[in-house]
Amino acid sequence: MTLAPDAIPTADIPLATDTRPAPTRRPEWLKVRMPSGETYHNLKRLMRSKSLHTICEEANCPNIAECWGRGTATFLIMGDVCTRSCGFCDVKTGMPSPLDWAEPLRVAQAVKAMDLKHVVITSVNRDERRDGGAPIFALTIRKVRELQPGCTVEVLIPDFKGNRAALEIVMREEPDILNHNVETVPRLFKKVQPQDRYEWALETLRNAKAIQPDAVTKTGIMLGLGETPDEVLDVMRDLRAIDVDILTLGQYLQPSKRHLPIERYYTPQEFAEFRRIGYEMGFKWVESGPLVRSSFRAEFQARALSRRWRYAQATPAA
Repeated sequence: MTLAPDAIPTADIPLATDTRPAPTRRPEWLKVRMPSGETYHNLKRLMRSKSLHTICEEANCPNIAECWGRGTATFLIMGDVCTRSCGFCDVKTGMPSPLDWAEPLRVAQAVKAMDLKHVVITSVNRDERRDGGAPIFALTIRKVRELQPGCTVEVLIPDFKGNRAALEIVMREEPDILNHNVETVPRLFKKVQPQDRYEWALETLRNAKAIQPDAVTKTGIMLGLGETPDEVLDVMRDLRAIDVDILTLGQYLQPSKRHLPIERYYTPQEFAEFRRIGYEMGFKWVESGPLVRSSFRAEFQARALSRRWRYAQATPAA
């Protein structure tokens, strides 16, 4: 498998084992610019006009200026209230409103208006439903492909509490990339995401391949919550054991003082070493850097790995 153009493995860099508290000020490599520009404001108006949400806004993503500035976004479906209360996430927690079955069409209309070639669709958790809202994901994929043919679709789904039947509803639509984030190491699961289970995360990714063997699967890990480098490497080995294709690693950034504190900052050199090790383990694509988030460079991943995208490029237009 050919690596991404800038994914040449680096020389070995020892992973630090320093667990002292993080400094109170962010390092230089974590400073980001404020959102601005005509494209950014046009996209914001488009989202509001269609009563849509983006995880970029709801989770205070540090890359919002870069992504929105070039006209890309990750859609947040099924409302902006989550039934879970993860210690790292800035999305509101509570009892959400009933599902809006017209939402998939509005998402597809926005994708068409933006003329996207790749779209990422994620959601809040909807644990009040046995299917976790899986039919909304399926309908959104279908509508996007109806209105924007050729657009590749990545879905960043909840674990559906390990419900394989719910996952099958999504997988029947053959998303180009099936993403579910592990987020952290097993030891920290109860602290970081108390209503989740590490086993559910692995089962979701394992079942996606079992249902659709040629599916491209993806997951992400946040660093800086108190894990050790060895624990991160153990998770990476678990992920390769179930043939996960794409891995993202980024620095955890505390959304507010009520969220989990940052235990320490990893250096760009350490992220580069995780990236090198990831390719050595056999991941097909690794994004690893302080400001990397789940949707970072997602379009490039789809172009490199999606069977549907490669087929569309090889098939002459009718």
